[in-house]
Amino acid sequence: MKQSGKKAGAGKLTKKKAVIAAVVLVAVIAAASRILGGGKETAGDGAQEQKTAAVERRDVTSTLSASGSLEAKDSYNITSLVEGEVLAADFEEGDQVTKGQVLYQIDSSSMESQLTSSRNSLQRAQDSLADAQADYNEALGKFAGNTYKSTRSGYIRTLYIHAGDRVNGQTTVADVYDDKVMKLKVPFLSGDAAAIAPGTQCAVTLTDTGEMITGAVASVSNMDETITGGRIVRYVHVEVANPGGLTTSHMAVVTVGDLTCVEEGAFEPSVETTMTAEDLDSTVEIESLLVSEGDYVTEGTPLFTMTASSADRLMRSYENSLDSAQQQVENAQNSIESTQDNYDNYTITAPISGQVITKNVNAGETITRDSNSETTLAVIYDLSALTFEMSIDEMDIRNVKVGQKVEVVADAFENQTFSGTVTNVSINGSYSNGVTNYPVTVTLDEAGDLIPGMNVTGTILLDEVKDVLAIPADSLMRGDRVYVKDPSAAAEPGVPAGFRSVEVETGLISDDYVEIKSGLSEGDEVYVDESSRNSGFTMMMPMGGPPGGGPGGGPRP
Repeated sequence: MKQSGKKAGAGKLTKKKAVIAAVVLVAVIAAASRILGGGKETAGDGAQEQKTAAVERRDVTSTLSASGSLEAKDSYNITSLVEGEVLAADFEEGDQVTKGQVLYQIDSSSMESQLTSSRNSLQRAQDSLADAQADYNEALGKFAGNTYKSTRSGYIRTLYIHAGDRVNGQTTVADVYDDKVMKLKVPFLSGDAAAIAPGTQCAVTLTDTGEMITGAVASVSNMDETITGGRIVRYVHVEVANPGGLTTSHMAVVTVGDLTCVEEGAFEPSVETTMTAEDLDSTVEIESLLVSEGDYVTEGTPLFTMTASSADRLMRSYENSLDSAQQQVENAQNSIESTQDNYDNYTITAPISGQVITKNVNAGETITRDSNSETTLAVIYDLSALTFEMSIDEMDIRNVKVGQKVEVVADAFENQTFSGTVTNVSINGSYSNGVTNYPVTVTLDEAGDLIPGMNVTGTILLDEVKDVLAIPADSLMRGDRVYVKDPSAAAEPGVPAGFRSVEVETGLISDDYVEIKSGLSEGDEVYVDESSRNSGFTMMMPMGGPPGGGPGGGPRP
């Protein structure tokens, strides 16, 4: 990497300045030798020539240069994550492909059953989650206010629970009955029963009093049964509103239209059952009872309150079931996603748009995977742009910015210049031989006939000033001093005879030139070190010997 320009600044002693200091020391010793030797000069003392240059206006440019090798904007090696026979590979080397285009289709029959199984597992998990959510929502209503509610309607004949009891789903809570509506089961001849429809009004005649009340057919059995006398009957179930005196000791005959049952039947209460705490999935403790024996309850009537701690445990059991079901769904979803991803790997698509550079596997071949390496199926280059990397050292990297223009020359195209732009400045440097270098990516604006692999040199324009006063870089002494030719100037220590030292304010400094902001005027003639003899400045050489006593007109500091 070559730097062809730096910003002005007060000076560390550079290698060049160290050489100048050595020249000064030699000149001083030579002068002292002449003085000690009687001040004699030889004919050769005036043979050395002082070089000068005129202060003139010009453009000053600061640049950095480095070489690199061209690469495609992007490239991709196509590999496979699965094994199997290649069923299709419908592309060839040199083809242009687009991102997402199918390149390889690999036999995926082994994965199809796994994918179906994963989908079925997910559906089952989702069904279980729906059930758990419904149970949880129902529990919120059933156990609201930390209460347990009745699951039956009727009178509480016997209450089996007390405050302080611990109950669960198998605990008997109460005997419940309801005689507001009485039921009656009577036999009709099978043929007659088949003509009776549920909901039909019927006359119910009490056997002992002859009193007749109205009832309704609740249902008709479809099963033929044989009773005494060999009669084939079907039973008809009738419901009658209890007028207030019916009990299980009463008997009655039922008439539907002109059809009459063949035997009388006994009344039963519509509800006569034992109620358990069937809704409880865990054990709870009763804090207080809310009903007593003889009370009439309906479904949803609060029976007792639970202690807060046991109610919390009860609800947590539903929450745990819900969480477990949710986790099962998530596991099933992860499983199907993983299986789907694996299934998708059997179809290989182009990850970028570009040109196929190589194709190593064709249809009909079998792909196998090696744990130590991956087989490259094909290589794609994105040739929409070319890039190369410049290596910039740590002293200069702070001057490089994204967007700076770069002049590019290629070894393969002499006398031709290309343009580029800095598109990335990396801070991931590499250390070698005591210096850290940083990679800078340059993208060519127009690639022309350039192709990947060609060697190029890039020159980054760091800074530029136009039409400014400038002097050769080798005219600047000690960072801010210039020796201006002045035959009338008094002798100064370390300054060539016929020159005077002038302090200047510098601007942009390149390898060749220095911008002068103040201290000099256009046309001034300044001392130039020998190293600048090939600069673009107008060099001024005296016709005679040096205008001073030292070599070259006097020693340089």
